[in-house]
Amino acid sequence: MKYYELIANMTLEEKASLMSGKDFWQSQDNERLGIKSMFLADGPHGIRKQAAASDKPGLNAGVPATCYPTAATVANSWNAELGQKVGEYLGEEAIAQKVNVLLGPGVNMKRNPLCGRNFEYFSEDPYLAGKMAASYIRGIQSYGVSACVKHLAVNNQEERRMSIDTIVDERALREIYLTAFEIAVKEGKTKSIMSSYNKLNGTYTNENMHLMQDILRGEWGYNGTVITDWGGSNDRVAGLLAGNELEMPSTAGETDKEIVQAIKSGKLKEEVLDESVDRLLDLIFTTTEALRKPQLEFDVEKHHRVSQKVAEESIVLLKNEGNLLPLKFGKKIAVIGDFAKDARYQGAGSSIVNPTILDHTMDCFEESGIVSIGFEPGFERYGKKDQNKIDKACALAEQADAVLLYIGLDEVTEAEGLDRQSMRIPENQIELLNAVQKVNPNIIAILSCGSAVEMPWIDKVKGLLHGYLGGQAGARAILRVLSGDVNPSGKLAETYPLRYEDTPTYHHFPGKEVSVEYRESIFIGYRYYDTVNKDVLFPFGFGLSYTTFAYSDISVNERGVTFKLTNTGNFAGMEIVQLYVGCQSQEIFRSKKELKGFVKVFINAGETKTITIPFDDKTFRYFNVKTNKWEIETSGYTIMIGASSTDIRLETTMHVKGTEAVLPYDKAMLPTYYSGKPSNISEDEFENLLGRKVPVSTWDRTKPLGYNDTLAQCQYAKGVFGRLVYHSIVFAHWYLRKIGKRSTANLIIMSVYHMPFRGISRMTGGVVSMPMVDGILKMVNGRFFKGLTHFLKERRKLIRNNKLRPQ
Repeated sequence: MKYYELIANMTLEEKASLMSGKDFWQSQDNERLGIKSMFLADGPHGIRKQAAASDKPGLNAGVPATCYPTAATVANSWNAELGQKVGEYLGEEAIAQKVNVLLGPGVNMKRNPLCGRNFEYFSEDPYLAGKMAASYIRGIQSYGVSACVKHLAVNNQEERRMSIDTIVDERALREIYLTAFEIAVKEGKTKSIMSSYNKLNGTYTNENMHLMQDILRGEWGYNGTVITDWGGSNDRVAGLLAGNELEMPSTAGETDKEIVQAIKSGKLKEEVLDESVDRLLDLIFTTTEALRKPQLEFDVEKHHRVSQKVAEESIVLLKNEGNLLPLKFGKKIAVIGDFAKDARYQGAGSSIVNPTILDHTMDCFEESGIVSIGFEPGFERYGKKDQNKIDKACALAEQADAVLLYIGLDEVTEAEGLDRQSMRIPENQIELLNAVQKVNPNIIAILSCGSAVEMPWIDKVKGLLHGYLGGQAGARAILRVLSGDVNPSGKLAETYPLRYEDTPTYHHFPGKEVSVEYRESIFIGYRYYDTVNKDVLFPFGFGLSYTTFAYSDISVNERGVTFKLTNTGNFAGMEIVQLYVGCQSQEIFRSKKELKGFVKVFINAGETKTITIPFDDKTFRYFNVKTNKWEIETSGYTIMIGASSTDIRLETTMHVKGTEAVLPYDKAMLPTYYSGKPSNISEDEFENLLGRKVPVSTWDRTKPLGYNDTLAQCQYAKGVFGRLVYHSIVFAHWYLRKIGKRSTANLIIMSVYHMPFRGISRMTGGVVSMPMVDGILKMVNGRFFKGLTHFLKERRKLIRNNKLRPQ
């Protein structure tokens, strides 16, 4: 151990006290031993160090910080160097704000387009997500502070996220859901990792020995710190045994006592606690040392310009009929859409940043060179229909040569804690689009949202520019692309299906009660669409440019693939070239192709460059569930170079000698997976893949409610009080939405409706103890007065103990 002498000087109680927070945002300190508190702040795309005192729970306003484009946006740049630059600037701001640990980036897979937190995640592809995350981590940690990659693992829905059991086969777990984390650990060398709320195959992730010990600590050699998601601890001792050092937020000493008691009873060896303390101390001391450096305030203007550059490189041009873009000089432009006046630039929830500066479209026109003849909002932001606004917008559109129509999703539709209800944009925006198109067909739609949407209206627009969520400078960045000052170079990091029903997870998202089954296995995103040859709206890796590129002269050897790229157009530009690999063997079911490399190249008009994409340890591997190892199959492999997953420009083959491992599957037992059309998998076939029975996915409504049941389940409570609580929550949510308080209504769903009973204690920083939760459970389970008496008794005991605790 690195800090053996210091740990030897600690009492058992002192060691246990370090394992949970001091308050909502700080780790515990120890003045006697010279151990300082760490400050942990949300920060995937900007630091949210709340301005309120750190003992105040909740989503309070943050200290002003640069709001960079979200991860979903930056992933569209496919530029790891740019990701590292974002990380460096985040690290600099962390130093300026005295933040030890920045809680990000998020690398969960975009299994389903409706996941409410997709705007915080990079991609549907683990290789792209991992490479981008590693670059962020290197940038952040270059300043000595820590990144905290999250949420380990298979946290792919927001509904019931604190209690849902994710049922996934081992191969899909390794190849799809853990590969990005593996890259973040091995290449990014992240100092800390956040465990997820959910269960994985029956066990909460931060207690899951297979995940936390066998894979994370064992196979990946990770020796950093594991931190719970806030309120994400279930059984504290089981978490510690699995190697989870820091529980956040504070439990006011309640779980410290559980650790001490477990050691005294022999349930937990003190050596396990010592090792956890050692790893946590390393995080505390290294990041605290970084914060000792004298640091002036960061350059607000410079960081704003960097945010703009990142947004510019991440914007995706999806349609440009008749080369309407870039806009020709002197064209009269009508600007329509509420998002032009008040930019939609970030998501909602724990990642929300209080920007230092905020650009809005209507304030940036003069410098863009685009001639605006006026602005009309056209629609009500949160979906209410208003014919008068449509009429005014049409009157303006009639006078223009072309229309810039700003549409998308509002802030409360994409938010942490709840999933979207559909892939559609609001109907009032589509009605506006249809009306405007009748009076002016030259519509350029500017889309603002952090996740995939259906576009049945796409034939009504001639141009489509997707800005995703471009951060505080995104509005200006979009105008620079529209004007031609910037040649768009972003490409989609996720597939856009024609309709939601086409998605491979349509029948199994979200898990509504006990569990969610990942029956599609490895077939998510383009791995599914390309394998079954399903038409999509926009494929993975797609994006247009104002110039054109030609690919030629492919050659391949055991080290990698080389080819030539020529800019055949009239503009300098950047092209994202993508390496896909497909195994020709039929012995193991596979997707048709998998991304195994990419590079972004700047190239002048008429110029030719020779490009090499090297192979690595992930190029040919698959996870074998019989050997429990990564193996390589002896086979011919198709090596593909593409401009997207469906636009393959060059192709060659090579033979690879494998590891000659035993075959992992019996084909006869998995006919649908091997069929090339892996959809609507039956329960029997999924169980054959899992190697076990799937658990019952519905609540047992006959049992009393317990710690891990949610407040939503009070609708089935035996006690009248419990059912009254449920109906009160539902009414409050309905009423708040009706009066326009949608953000508060969402907060009720996120923080109350889907909260397990243990979360009442774990999320309140010691205000409510677990014995008090026992009283609440008695009340909802039909013993109201006995429960109330117990609750009040434990409340008095808690107040008395808090008065006796040293401050």
